[in-house]
Amino acid sequence: MPHFEDFYADKLRGGLGVTDAESVMDLRGANRATAEASLNEMLERSRFAKGKTVAIRLDPPPEGGGETLFQPVGRLLLDAKRRGLVDRLQTLPAGDGLGFYVALAGKPQREPA
Repeated sequence: MPHFEDFYADKLRGGLGVTDAESVMDLRGANRATAEASLNEMLERSRFAKGKTVAIRLDPPPEGGGETLFQPVGRLLLDAKRRGLVDRLQTLPAGDGLGFYVALAGKPQREPA
């Protein structure tokens, strides 16, 4: 795996973070079932509202390694992107901690008749 200096790694991660999002979903301290239920509720509600951006914050890996919510949450969000519920999905910049920046598609605009 190549090593990137922080400057270049941040460019690859993207610059949009917690301060750029319209709202923040803080899943730090949540278990997997609660996190998935919260995300599914957010995605379901977004189908009936205008699009918005959300920063999703997750716990960092425990010291010594272990499971985090990063992979299950990422898979759920990727599936939502494939279904057209998410327009943009990227990881948060390193300074914001572990998580995702998500642009929800929202309710499709109806064509004028």
